[in-house]
Amino acid sequence: MEDRTQQVGDGGGNEVTRQMLPGSATVGVTQMSGDPMRTVQGVATRALEMECIPGNRYGLAGERSNLHLLMLIKSVNLALGRRMPLNVCLVIDRSGSMEGEPLDYVKRACGYVVDLMEPTDVLSIVTFEEQVDVVMPARRVVNKTLIKEHIQRIQPGNTTNLYDGLVTGCAQVASVHAEGMVNRVLLLTDGEPTSGIRDFASIVNQVAEQKSRGITITALGFGSEYNEELVAGIARRSGGNYYYIQRPDLIPEVFRRELETLMTITAKNPRITLQLAKWIQLRQVYGTMPAIQGRNIEVGLPDIERGSIISTLVELEVDRHPAAAFRIARAQLTYDDAVSNRTERIEADAILDFTSDRSRIADGENAVVQRELEVALASRNLEKTLMGMRTQQIASPTVLSEMQRTRTVLLNQGKTQEAADLQAAMDSIRQGGEIEKTLIGTIYNLDRGKSS
Repeated sequence: MEDRTQQVGDGGGNEVTRQMLPGSATVGVTQMSGDPMRTVQGVATRALEMECIPGNRYGLAGERSNLHLLMLIKSVNLALGRRMPLNVCLVIDRSGSMEGEPLDYVKRACGYVVDLMEPTDVLSIVTFEEQVDVVMPARRVVNKTLIKEHIQRIQPGNTTNLYDGLVTGCAQVASVHAEGMVNRVLLLTDGEPTSGIRDFASIVNQVAEQKSRGITITALGFGSEYNEELVAGIARRSGGNYYYIQRPDLIPEVFRRELETLMTITAKNPRITLQLAKWIQLRQVYGTMPAIQGRNIEVGLPDIERGSIISTLVELEVDRHPAAAFRIARAQLTYDDAVSNRTERIEADAILDFTSDRSRIADGENAVVQRELEVALASRNLEKTLMGMRTQQIASPTVLSEMQRTRTVLLNQGKTQEAADLQAAMDSIRQGGEIEKTLIGTIYNLDRGKSS
């Protein structure tokens, strides 16, 4: 493949290197700290690679315009035998509504977690009702029989003190001071907080504080009574996974799936900083609220598993510019690498060719960016549909029609799991069932931009 590299400006007197590949959009050359590709016994140890892709390779010279920019991150780690050790706390709601079959399945699920973990992993177990109990403080998973005995002694209680249970679980994870571990809390609840601190803002702000300390929370909502906005908000502010569990017999399978996901993480605490040229303005980052400091846009990302892809889509406003090639943005990705156990950095530039030839604009559109935009807009449409349904401004036939349209878009873009969730929700509407928890989960998963 021909590789033509040339020097272009960024509009501020600086030169940057770009790479032009025949038949593709112009993207920045990916750069890494240290060696561009390290090897261990001939196996590549680089965990991630990144592209910074404009929605169109051309901009119209002399006119203001809007442009979409996609940061596409791919896991390329080939060291399949290596994984980060886990530091996990199970935080279990044992309020009165969990009595009987639900709590029995929770105990079974906790046993599955124990079976999957190894002596290099750390496990702690916290339960909450009105009171919070540390069933087992953080310890290495060595005596699995003893750990399961602790689990079997869990009994149902009364009300739901979710806040204190969450704080106690995070404290157990924080008590283990070891580099290179996946720090995760698995929170399972089946109801609204009814004791302790109960308001949404206090709970999600506590979650954000724990995230700043390197602790991610996976939120699992069980049954029909829990607050889906709160549970999804916990996952969103933390960057963890969100699950809606309809039946008690599904609890063990979801716990197993989550733990197996944690065992394939190759990059944790990933974060993108997007540095905009001085004549570029941010309009929005789809699916999240970024931290903005001057011309730097910072976006936190979920931990990245082996073989997965993370996409972050932004919309920019481009000021008038003369006909030439300019760097419009530089993206820097930082993350903790599972193989090197170091903080790694990757940079990529976005280059835009400004032209006065309008016919080139139509030819320069990037199909990958367009597909990501359609998924982002599908998520926004689901939000509007959900709000219209809650306020009774949209009748059921219209809700079904909008959901079917969104489902078709998702199928066309390869989002088969989310499309299947929408189909299940439509079936539930026809039967007069609950769909809000399913839609909240679908919107959250779409906004994360993760695929495999």
